[in-house]
Amino acid sequence: MRPRKTENRDLPPGMVRRKRPRKNGTVWIGFYYRDATGKEIALGCDLDIARVKWAELEAKEKPADLTTMKGIFDRYIRDILPKKAARTQKDNLAELKQLRPMFDEAPIDSITPAAIAGYRDKRTAKVRANRELATLSHVFNMAREWGLTTRENPCQGVRKNKEKPRDYYANDAVWEAVYKKAPPELKEAMDLAYLTGQRPADVLMMRRDDVEGDYLLVQQNKTQQRIRIFMVNDDGRENSLGELIRVISERNTQHSSRYLIVSKHGKRMTAAMLRKRWDEAREQAKNSANDEEDSLLASRIAAFQFRDIRPKAASEIKNIEDASLLLGHSKSDITKRVYRRLGATAKPSK
Repeated sequence: MRPRKTENRDLPPGMVRRKRPRKNGTVWIGFYYRDATGKEIALGCDLDIARVKWAELEAKEKPADLTTMKGIFDRYIRDILPKKAARTQKDNLAELKQLRPMFDEAPIDSITPAAIAGYRDKRTAKVRANRELATLSHVFNMAREWGLTTRENPCQGVRKNKEKPRDYYANDAVWEAVYKKAPPELKEAMDLAYLTGQRPADVLMMRRDDVEGDYLLVQQNKTQQRIRIFMVNDDGRENSLGELIRVISERNTQHSSRYLIVSKHGKRMTAAMLRKRWDEAREQAKNSANDEEDSLLASRIAAFQFRDIRPKAASEIKNIEDASLLLGHSKSDITKRVYRRLGATAKPSK
């Protein structure tokens, strides 16, 4: 038997790799199956899918590394995760880290809804378990697209754990207590988060060149939603947001960074830097409340997180449609169910 070319030695018997240079300088790679007559059958450009098609043509079992969840998880991380937002990638990797010890060695066709329900029940972190099952469900859907299984997604119909949305509301006393202890850059971050109603990560990404005319342009990293936020009132005079951005921009002219939220040294504020300043200001505010023997206020301060500024903003806008628009929600019921944390307004009995 004639020895195989070096470039084909990693392929199953009968499969060959073809390469063709393109005009743009890249190289096209395709895989083919050569039958007993010497005829070549195209298997596509994806090696994993080509191996599955090869197995079908050879009437053999699919490669083991593509039928167990370990190989499928690996491919999901390689091909799917890089296309997601950075925060989603981080969350998905954490979820897969929890899933893999349970499912890595299992053949994909052996996983049943009962096995998934058992995993759900064993997890003590109930909300995280829901996120993990959602990621697992997406992995199964991708495996079906890749031709690695023809079975129904076993996650379908598996009951999720009940979730209660976070309902913490930072009232003015809590806000003022933390605000007083905050350094200037944290105060600006708090004000910017409140006036724009955006997530912490999006606040830190705001730049001076995001200002266009009378608007602050925002593109939410999580949803890619684009929002234009007015910086002037109806009469053309600058509003609270316009004034804040003007003050920040004037102060930052001494620094080269184009970002709005920077340290006193002009460095762009990272999530870790924000967290450190937040934790320190909150701890000082809590200690001050304890010194004044106001334990209830101290406990409320301790529970205050920077992410609670977004629902505070949503809760304090009277018109829910306006709040939904500012937060970038396509449906106002999401704003009402998750972010409106003040009760209905009622009149006294007399």
